[in-house]
Amino acid sequence: MSIATLSPLFSSAGELVADLRRQGYAVLSPAGVSELTHCSLASLDALRPSWDRLLPDTYLKDGGRYRRRRHSCFLVEGERVTQVPHRAHWQPLEYNALHGGMRRWFEPMEPQVVAQVCWDRLLCTLSQVFSRLRPEQPGDAQAGVRPWYVEAHQFRIDTTDGIGRPTPEGAHRDGVDYVAVFLVDRSGVKGGETRVFEAAGPHGQRFTLTLPWSLLLLDDARVIHESTPIQPLTDEGHRDTLVLTWRSGGFQGDGV
Repeated sequence: MSIATLSPLFSSAGELVADLRRQGYAVLSPAGVSELTHCSLASLDALRPSWDRLLPDTYLKDGGRYRRRRHSCFLVEGERVTQVPHRAHWQPLEYNALHGGMRRWFEPMEPQVVAQVCWDRLLCTLSQVFSRLRPEQPGDAQAGVRPWYVEAHQFRIDTTDGIGRPTPEGAHRDGVDYVAVFLVDRSGVKGGETRVFEAAGPHGQRFTLTLPWSLLLLDDARVIHESTPIQPLTDEGHRDTLVLTWRSGGFQGDGV
């Protein structure tokens, strides 16, 4: 059965920063991601088997069994990426009314995943993109180098419960500076439409990411986002994503 979806309007790698400045979000095609990061799609695909080894999210307050995940944190300073000691994921209730206000301890990403050369390239390249969008801050280590506090989330949303919810908290902001959402895999499902809205205006866009390693970038202060539920087309449908968040000044939850 054919399921109609709206395709995103892709930015080119050269237009990416300008598009983010203009509208608060941008979408790159897989080819655009490869051009921007100098990571081949084959090297990115080497990460994909780890999604088959994600563990159940035991914190879902809606009682669902549809989400698996891993979580790790990194400090990016120029060309240097450092994985920090494992820590809980925390968000304030202001940004996550469903799961905010509690420390959620997920299993870390596997060492063989973060050891891949393309992993550091993804984090460094996108950090450079986001640094171009903001002026230097007093806490920057040196001219042109801003330390970024990056959280990485591997997600698998499946249809175990008959329906899977990529964003059970609904339309939201993440409480960070920037967000990157990579579609890693999509198999045997319908739905999962991405919706991006102005945080302080009437306009919005909707589209469906279908190509592995397509990328949505968001200025978290300017836009609200969500993904609609997925439903099964086969017995074992799922949607895999890699969500990365960038924050200056420290990780969410520091000092709480």
